[in-house]
This record gives sequence, structure tokens and C-alpha cells, in this order.
Amino acid sequence: MASGGSAIRGSRVGAGPMGEQDRGYHADRIKVSYWDALGNETVRYFAANLPVDEIPETIDSPQSGLPAGRDQLNPPSVAKLEPYKTHLAYVKERRTEEEAAQLLEDALAQLRARRGTAAPTTK
Repeated sequence: MASGGSAIRGSRVGAGPMGEQDRGYHADRIKVSYWDALGNETVRYFAANLPVDEIPETIDSPQSGLPAGRDQLNPPSVAKLEPYKTHLAYVKERRTEEEAAQLLEDALAQLRARRGTAAPTTK
């Protein structure tokens, strides 16, 4: 009876050496829990030698998308969400109606001049 071709049964092709001692040094790490407003816990691991001030106070919760903080009893609240603005809405914030009309007229005049259909301007 012929074997399936694998010298070591139960191992994947290209797998590294068997055994933990052959996989290299594992750095010490610390476990930090974050909670969002819905009570979801998210665990992140950081290097044990990382300074405390470099560990983030808040993250975005992968379960809910809400901000999550390290204090389980006082999770961060959602910042006021601004409604989505289109490009046109931002332009309207910066321009008056008169400026918009003048810009449109200038752009149309340039377009007509390129096409050779320039109409007489009335101002």
C-alpha cells in the first residue's frame, strides 16, 4: 500500500519545524481591554515594554464601529456626527450666490471661446 507522499502525516506542505522551541522568541505582551457604549469588549495586545503613554486610550470597536475606551463603567460617548456633505454643499459655504453666478458665467465664456461659439456677453 503506497502512502500519500507526505513524510510527516498531519503536517501541511511548507509548514515550519514542529515544536514551539523552533518557532523563535516570543516577546512578552500585555492584554488591554476596551469597551464600547453597547458593552462589547475588544481585546488588544501590546508589547510589554511599550511605554504606557503609547497605548491608545480609545479605539474603534470592530463589533459596533463606536469608540471604545479602557474604562468599562464609563465607555466613551459618540461624538456628535455631522451629516454627510456633498462637494456642492462645501462650495456653497464658501461662495455667495453672486460669486457663484459670476464663476459660472466666466466658465461658460471660456468654454464657448474654446468651441468657437462665443455669444455676445451682456453685463
